[in-house]
Amino acid sequence: MWIADKWQDYELLDCGGGEKLERWDRQFLVRPDPQAIWETPHHNPAWKRVGARYLRSQTGGGHWEKKALPESWKVRYGELTFQVKPMNFKHTGLFPEQAVNWDFVMDKIRNAGRPIRVLNLFAYTGGATVACAKAGASVCHVDAAKGMVAWARENAKLSGLSDAPIRWIIDDCAKFVEREIRRGKTYDAIIMDPPSYGRGPGGEVWKLEENLYPFVKLCAGVLSDKPLFVLINSYTTGLAPSVLGYLLNILVASKYGGKCVWDELGLPVTETGLALPCGATGRWFSE
Repeated sequence: MWIADKWQDYELLDCGGGEKLERWDRQFLVRPDPQAIWETPHHNPAWKRVGARYLRSQTGGGHWEKKALPESWKVRYGELTFQVKPMNFKHTGLFPEQAVNWDFVMDKIRNAGRPIRVLNLFAYTGGATVACAKAGASVCHVDAAKGMVAWARENAKLSGLSDAPIRWIIDDCAKFVEREIRRGKTYDAIIMDPPSYGRGPGGEVWKLEENLYPFVKLCAGVLSDKPLFVLINSYTTGLAPSVLGYLLNILVASKYGGKCVWDELGLPVTETGLALPCGATGRWFSE
């Protein structure tokens, strides 16, 4: 498991009973987590100091029960700064376990010894975009949600990247990649964080298990002659990390050589010393 254990402004204090207790800088949140199926004695005093708790509804969805909580606030990870806020369906706009991938991409870019062009697909609020740009890459950030792209722009600004070479694209990711192929555009690195399930603007249904292979195959068509890395994230619980590695072996390593690795992502739990699994990542990189 790749564990994001370098945070200072974020901490997973405890988890159990289908919930996790988190510290986001000085704010304490309780959010649902389907992996935390064990019980916890709730010994951590922060359980009683929670500023907001997300409560699931039995009919689907849920809502935040807020006490004392700012509308939004900042958290820092090394050189990177992000705005977080409680939003629909339990999210805060940041997935802290992705810090291990930010470290990975920043290291690869800084040690590449050449300019690197990164394509970040399903790029959400831009955690990976900000990391790549901070490391010196030019980035194309693509997400279909206008609000998420605006939030990502704000995160770039907070990290001192207002003038960084970032293209902000509001578009369907597959359609954008198809157009880039027709234009003859290429990228040295690709990051993708596709949803488990979704609907496109035209009512198209996206199911990760059915659509990921053809999508990765399509994206391989915009790789440059000397690609640096390809990174795939998945939060689909039924998909093993090795599946992501297998896709990368078939679609990328077979052409470019290099190495494929894959694993679960995890967050250390302060109360128990264990790590909570938080999805999976497959990485291909040149050697």
